[in-house]
Amino acid sequence: MLKLSLFGKIMVYILLAVYCLVILVPFFMMILNSLKSMRDIFMKPFSFPTKVLYDNYTKAWNQAGIGTGYRNSAFVAGVSVIGILIVSSMFAYAISKYEFKGRRFLFVYSMLGLAFPARLAIIPIFILLRNLTLTNSLFGLILIYTSVNIPFSVFLLKNFIDGVPNELSEAARIDGATPMQIYWKVVLPLVKPALSIVAIVSFVNVWNDFFFPLIFINDKSKATITLAVSIFFGEYSNQWPLLFSGLTLAIAPTIILFLLFSRQFITGMTQGAIK
Repeated sequence: MLKLSLFGKIMVYILLAVYCLVILVPFFMMILNSLKSMRDIFMKPFSFPTKVLYDNYTKAWNQAGIGTGYRNSAFVAGVSVIGILIVSSMFAYAISKYEFKGRRFLFVYSMLGLAFPARLAIIPIFILLRNLTLTNSLFGLILIYTSVNIPFSVFLLKNFIDGVPNELSEAARIDGATPMQIYWKVVLPLVKPALSIVAIVSFVNVWNDFFFPLIFINDKSKATITLAVSIFFGEYSNQWPLLFSGLTLAIAPTIILFLLFSRQFITGMTQGAIK
C-alpha cells in the first residue's frame, strides 16, 4: 500500500479540492443562472439573482415538453441498458470461458468499437435504419445505443469474468447444471460490481446523448430529454434562463442515479483496480 508523508497528503487533498471545484462550479453556475432573468444573466452572470424566478422551471417544463422527454429518454435508456447487459455479458462469458476457433478475433474485432467512434459511420447507420424503417423511431435509437456501448461493456466484463475460478463452473457442471444455468446462477452473481458499472455508465451515456436523437428523431412526441431542451436554442437568440432550467432538469436524474448507486460503482471500480 502506498504511504504518503504529511506533505504528500496535504497536496493530494489540495488537488482533490481543486478538482471538485472545477467539476462543481459549472453545475452551481447553471443552477444559479436558471433562477435569474435574462437581464440578470447578462449583467451579473456570477452573482446571486436579484429576484429568484422559480417559474423558469415551470416555463421550461411546459415549453420544451420535459415530461415527454423524460418518458422517452427513460424508455430508451432503460431498454438499452437491459440489452447491453444481456448481450455484452453473454458475449464476454463466451469468449472468456470457452475455447473455439475465432475467439480471439471476435474479441479484437469488438474492441475496434473503442477505437473508432460510431459517429464516423453515421451515414451507413442512417442507411441501415432507413432500410429497416427505424428512422424517427425510439427502437432505432435503442438499437444504436445497444450496439455502440457493447465494446466497452465486453472489455470490462471479460476482465471480471476471467477472474471467476473455472473450478466453480466445473463443480456446477458435475452437479448437472447447463451452460445457461452456470452463466446465470454462478458467473453473473460474482460479477455484480462490474454489471453495476456497465449499467450506470451506459445509462448516463444514453441519457446525455444529443447527437443520435438530433439525426434520427424529427417528431417532437418522440424527442429525448436532450433534444427537447434544445428548443431553447434559437436561430437568432437563445432563451438562456429557460435553457439553464431545462438543462438542470435534464441532468437531475443522472445525478440522483449516481448518488443512489455510487457505493456499487465505487466497489466495482475498486475490485477492478485490485484485479
